[in-house]
Amino acid sequence: MTKKMLWILLAWLLTAPAWALDPQGSELALLLPQPQQAQAALWSAQILTRYHYKAAPLDDAMSEKIFAHYVESLDKEKNFFLQSDIDRFASARTQLDDAILKQDLSIPFAMFNLQRQRLAERVSYARQLLKQQPDFTLKESYPYVRDKVPWAKNEDEIRELWRKRVKNDWLRLKLAGKDDAAIRTTLDKRYENYLTRNARIKSEDAFQIFLNAYATAMDPHTNYLGPRAANDFDISMRLSLVGIGAVLQERDEYTTIRELVPGGPAALSGKLKVGDRIVGVGQGTQAPVTDVLGWRIDDVVALIRGEKDTTVMLSVLPADASPDGKPTLIPLGRAKISIEAQAAKKSIIETRDGMITRRIGVISLPTFYEDFDARRKGDPNYKSATRDVERLLGELKKEKVDGVLIDLRNNGGGSLSEAVDLTGLFIDKGPVVQQRNAQGQVRIENDKHSGFVWAGPLAVLINRGSASASEIVAAAIQDYGRGLVIGEKSYGKGTVQTVIHLNEVAKEEKSPLGELKMTIAQFFRVNGGSTQLRGVSPDIVFPSTSEADEFREASSENALPWTQIKAVDFAPSGRVTTVLPVLRSRHDARVAKDKDFQYLLEDIAEFKALRKKNQISLNETERRADRDKQEAKQKSRAGKNESTAQKAAHQDDGLLANERALSADLAEEQEQKKAKDVLLTESAHILSDEIGLLKADPRLAAQILPAASALETQMR
Repeated sequence: MTKKMLWILLAWLLTAPAWALDPQGSELALLLPQPQQAQAALWSAQILTRYHYKAAPLDDAMSEKIFAHYVESLDKEKNFFLQSDIDRFASARTQLDDAILKQDLSIPFAMFNLQRQRLAERVSYARQLLKQQPDFTLKESYPYVRDKVPWAKNEDEIRELWRKRVKNDWLRLKLAGKDDAAIRTTLDKRYENYLTRNARIKSEDAFQIFLNAYATAMDPHTNYLGPRAANDFDISMRLSLVGIGAVLQERDEYTTIRELVPGGPAALSGKLKVGDRIVGVGQGTQAPVTDVLGWRIDDVVALIRGEKDTTVMLSVLPADASPDGKPTLIPLGRAKISIEAQAAKKSIIETRDGMITRRIGVISLPTFYEDFDARRKGDPNYKSATRDVERLLGELKKEKVDGVLIDLRNNGGGSLSEAVDLTGLFIDKGPVVQQRNAQGQVRIENDKHSGFVWAGPLAVLINRGSASASEIVAAAIQDYGRGLVIGEKSYGKGTVQTVIHLNEVAKEEKSPLGELKMTIAQFFRVNGGSTQLRGVSPDIVFPSTSEADEFREASSENALPWTQIKAVDFAPSGRVTTVLPVLRSRHDARVAKDKDFQYLLEDIAEFKALRKKNQISLNETERRADRDKQEAKQKSRAGKNESTAQKAAHQDDGLLANERALSADLAEEQEQKKAKDVLLTESAHILSDEIGLLKADPRLAAQILPAASALETQMR
C-alpha cells in the first residue's frame, strides 16, 4: 500500500468532521487494502462490464448501487451506524467506481473500519448494561427486525435499542430458569465473543464484502469469492476435500471436534473423540506445532487441510481434561474425505390404502454437485449427483418400491449439466431446458440417453428454497407430464452462472485473486416460459410460511425480469394433469383429518402473525404467559409420550448453540432429525393415491406413464 493511500485512509477515519472514531474501540487494528485486492477488483470490473448477461458500465450510477449494497452488508438491521454516519458517507456514494478503477480501496476500507468501530462501541455498551438490573414490569417491546426502519438519529436512540436488545437476551435466560449471576456471566461471555470475532476480522474479509457488494449490484446471483471462499465453493461442488475427516466447531476459544466422519483418518485412528479440543497444529512429524488457541475456525481448518498422504500433527486436549490439562500429540495422515451429508440419500415410506400397503421410495438431494475436474480428467469414479441418484434408483427397484419421490426442498441448485442429466433418468431423450445468452442466442440442452432409469410413478417435492437446477428438473418433469410436482412455489431463479478464475484471466501466479461467479445466461422451460421471478408452481400446493413473493427472487430489487421465448419441439411423456382433480380432493380430505398437518397450519398462521407484529414484549408477565401457552400447546400435542429430550427441544433455553454443552447441542440436533416430516409424509400419500388410480385403470395408466409396458414392469 502506498503512503498516499494510507494517508487518505487515515484522513477518512480520523479527520474531523469526517467519521471520527470513539476511543472505546481504539484497540481494533486498522484494516488496510492489499495490492492483490485492488488488482482483483479491477479485473472483476473489466469482466463484469463486458461479459455479464446484463452488462452495465462502472460509473456513478453503478457506484450508488454498490454503495447501497455495501451499507446493507455492513449493517442490514441498522444496529450500528447512526444517520450522521450515513450522512458522512455521502461523498462515497459516487466514488466507489473510482475506488475500483483507480485501484485505491481506501474509501470502502474506511467504511468497513468504521462499522467495526461502531460494533465495538455498541457491544461495549451492552456489557456495561449488564451491571444494571432490568425492570421487567415495564410495558415495552423490542423490535427484532429493523431492515426497513430509519437509521438511529443520535447516540441516545441507538443506546435505547441496545438496552432493549440486552433486556430481551436477559429475559430469555430468566424465563429458562437462570439466576441473575448466571445470566450476567453468560451474556458477558457472549458479548465478549462478539468483540473477539470483530477483532479477528481480516483485510480479506473486508474486501470480499465490498467486492461482493459490487457483484450483487449487477444481479442477485453474481458473486465475488475470495481465495478461501472459492476453495470452499469448489469443495461443495465436488463433495470432497483432503483432510482428517472431522467436523470442527469453535467453542470458548477452542477448536472442538463436533463429529468424526466414518472411515476418515480421525475416526480410524481411534485416538480422537467428539468434544476433544485441538490446541495446536503442525505440518509433518518434525515441524514445530503452532498454537491455535483463540484462532478463527477457518484459519485452523486451513492448517489441518493439505496434500493427500501427508501428515498433520495435532496437539489435542481431551474432552474431559481441564484447561490446564496436558495436550496429547496425535499424528494423522491426510486423505480424501467424501462429504456424505450433502450427497443424495434414499429412504422408504410405507403408506396404507385400506388393506393395501404401498412402498414409496424417497430420494433426498440437497444440491446438484459434480466434481468438474475429475470428470474433465476422465476419472470413471467422479462424484456426481446424477450418478448417485441413478445408483439409488437401482437399489429402490430391488427393494420393490411402487413409486419414487424426489425431495428437492431447500436445494439451491448447482451444476446445470447435472440437472439435465438427472432429468434424463426419468424421461426418454429430448430437450430439457433452453439457455439464452447476452447476445440473444438460444441453446437447447438435451437429454441424449434413450430410455428410462425409472419409468414408474414419480413426484417431485419443492419449496421456496428450491432454486435454479432444482427448478429446471421440476419444470421439465411438469412440462413433460412425467410426474407430479408437489409443495410450495419455488424460488424463481432462472439465471445461469459461470465461475471465472481471476488468476487465470490476469495470468497472475504469485498472489491468489479469487473467483467471480457471474451470470451469463437465462434459462427457459421447454414450453418457452421462464422460472425467473415466477418459479415453478406445484400441481398440488402445500401451505407456506412466507407471503406471496417474500424471500424469493421477486423480492430482490435488481433481479432480472421475467421473459418468454419460443417453445421447443418435445414429446410429452404422459398426462398427469388427468388425475389432478381427484388427487387434490383426496389430499384435502386427508389433511383435514390429519392432526399433525393441522398443527402445522396452526404454527404457520402463528408464525405469520408474529412476523407481521415484528415486536416482542419485554414484560416478564406477558412473556411468561406466552411461554406457558406454548408449552401447554406442545404438551397437548405430544401427550404422555414426549421424552425429556423432546421437551427440551421445544423449550427456549435462551442460549446460542455454542453456549450449550456439546452433548446437549448434539442431542437437540438428533431430536430435530427424528421429528416427523409432515409434508414429506403427505407427499408420499399423494403419490400413493396416484398409484392406486393407475392400478385400477390400465387405460388411464397408459396415458399417464411413458408406456403401458413400463408401468406393468414397475408395478409387477
